[in-house]
Amino acid sequence: GIQMLSVQPYTKPKGCAGCNRKIKDRYLLKALDKYWHEDCLKCACCDCRLGEVGSTLYTKANLILCRRDYLRLFGVTGNCAACSKLIPAFEMVMRAKDNVYHLDCFACQLCNQRFCVGDKFFLKNNMILCQTDYEEGLMKEGYAPQVR
Repeated sequence: GIQMLSVQPYTKPKGCAGCNRKIKDRYLLKALDKYWHEDCLKCACCDCRLGEVGSTLYTKANLILCRRDYLRLFGVTGNCAACSKLIPAFEMVMRAKDNVYHLDCFACQLCNQRFCVGDKFFLKNNMILCQTDYEEGLMKEGYAPQVR
């Protein structure tokens, strides 16, 4: 994680792990058991200042990375269960059992109704269905769900 610390005026200045100069700023960052200028702790790919994008950073292959670039480079990608297209590792997804979906693909596969927070959805024969289409399908099969 990344900690932002205020520099105490009576302490000896710490050396920055990024540029090796003394940190004389009002604040410094502590990450990876080292001290950094706010400007020196950056993502190796996109150059964003890691102290500004959150309190976590990722390291792999001697790179210091933001979450998005870490997932882009080293995350697991998969395919959407609805459209079969690739889902990048950094993209937000919806899950239903073992299936993963793009946010835009997470809709009833019969009527294309998009789901809102709190909506019920059903997974039948590996298809996402809204409550209406699910219940209509049960009626056609000769089984009516019991209402309690």
